[in-house]
Order: sequence, then C-alpha cells, then structure tokens
Amino acid sequence: MEKDEKIINMSKELWAEYMPHLSVDSVVFGFHENQLKVLLVRMAGTGLWLLPGGYVRKNEDVADAAERVLQERTGAERIYLQQFGVFGNLNRSEDFFQAYDDDLWHKQRFISIGFYALVDHSTVNPKVDIYSDRCEWQSIVSLPEMGMDHRTIYDTALTVLRQQLSYKPIGMNLLPERFTMTELQTLYETILGKTLNRGNFYRRIMRFGILVKHEDLRKGGAHKAPNLYSFDPVKYHESLQGIDW
Repeated sequence: MEKDEKIINMSKELWAEYMPHLSVDSVVFGFHENQLKVLLVRMAGTGLWLLPGGYVRKNEDVADAAERVLQERTGAERIYLQQFGVFGNLNRSEDFFQAYDDDLWHKQRFISIGFYALVDHSTVNPKVDIYSDRCEWQSIVSLPEMGMDHRTIYDTALTVLRQQLSYKPIGMNLLPERFTMTELQTLYETILGKTLNRGNFYRRIMRFGILVKHEDLRKGGAHKAPNLYSFDPVKYHESLQGIDW
C-alpha cells in the first residue's frame, strides 16, 4: 500500500480521540433479489475490499462504536447487531500499512471486536469515507479479494449466523414488513446454502410463535395467492434470547 497523505494527517487526530489498539469490524448482511449480500468498502488506491469498521472513542462503549460506524456508513436505523468474535492475530493489520512510519495510528497492533449486522437492504445508503473510493453490496456467492484478515472475519460471521438459525429467529431486518412463507424459507435457504423441506420448515418456524398471519393475500401471478405474514415485534425480540427448535 503506497503512502496516502490523508491517512498520515488523520493519524494525530486518532491518537487523541480514540482508544489505542482496539477496533470494531462489522459484517453487514442484507437480503435483496433472493440473494444474501454483504456490504464492503474498497480502500482507495489498493483495489482491496474491507468490511466496514472503525475505532472506539475514549468515552464510548464498544457496541455503541459499532452502531455509530454503521450509521455513518449506511444511514440505516433498523440495525440488528450481534457480537460474534475477537480477532487479534499478530500482524493482522500492521502489514497492510508497512510502507508507513511505525508511529502511524493505523499501523499499530489492533484487536478487533467482530459484529454481524442484519439490515433492511432498501434503507441502506452506502457511503465512502476518506479512506475508500467505493462502498457497495456484494453477493456472498462471488466476493472479491479482501484485505487484512477480513475474509476470515466474514467467514466466521457467516458460520455463526448459520449456527444461530437453529435456535434464534432471523428475518425481521432482512425482509419487507409483510412477506410470504416462501420468501421467509428462501431467506433461510440462502443463508444456509441448502434446500429445506417445506413442511418441516413451516412447523419449525411456527414453533417460535413470532409470526402474525394476515387475512389479505399476495395478489398477482397465475397460482393461488399466498398468505402474507409479518413478525410480532415483541415476541420476536423475546425469541432472540434463544429457543430450541
């Protein structure tokens, strides 16, 4: 990575305002056109993609820092954040800035707290910052090359999300307000990367007790109009504590 004056000039400000050696990185998932997508940023001048992340202010909780960074990147307010891991391998980020002097803020050894986020794709307005030239959704089936250890962070987040599908509801932040059972099943199949039995899925998801069935039907198409469902917000959030299937 070649030297960038913007990064050098920012270093002094970061030393004064933020916690040294601590950062947050978020894997932001969105569901669009029957595809699970992840929000990535491209570092200017490198061609490498990273997860949206940032640093923790000296007067800020770690979770608040993650939420702040995502609001700055996406403008979204309905964000479900879940901490899932800590990443602190030697030289996980320092080598990325090896062309710079050793006192550069970004070149210090950082331990990153990983979060995954579930957001409504339609509410996100991706924004670049001084370090990046692109910020956009990428399909998980064709991800570009990622810098530092961010591919490892992403892989870990997806694994945890898949594991949690077995005992937590997922979908309130990924689907429109009203949806069909087929759309909900498609979301689960996309995340898991496999086909699910329709009857078994219906019985298992109904055990959560989080769905409200509506009298109106989805109009259009040659087939019988399907029922529409929505999430009961109170029961949904109660179920996030974990329920065995």
